[in-house]
Amino acid sequence: MESYLLDWANLLLRWAHVITAIAWAGSSFYFVFLDSSLTPPVDEDLKKQGVDGELWAVHGGGFYHPVKFNVRPPKLPEHLHWFYWESYTTWLTGFALFTVSYLWSAGT
Repeated sequence: MESYLLDWANLLLRWAHVITAIAWAGSSFYFVFLDSSLTPPVDEDLKKQGVDGELWAVHGGGFYHPVKFNVRPPKLPEHLHWFYWESYTTWLTGFALFTVSYLWSAGT
């Protein structure tokens, strides 16, 4: 019975690890694209705010206008999205997979 549980845990953790690694790579590719596609701001107000680059994009019928600040802007929004869960989850599922694959059955 334990071997079945071990096999299922291995399978589920392996898939979770692959999916979170794909999400991490996808967000990394997005930021590489974003950084390489930024253009200097045209609006003088954006320049005064310390904006280093901007990009206009369209996706799914919506228009997006991300701007990049080189230094912390004077005012940050209350809700700030951090892109760290992709890497953390990849590391945690990888460590759990290592534990299930190697450490759990180390005595056999």
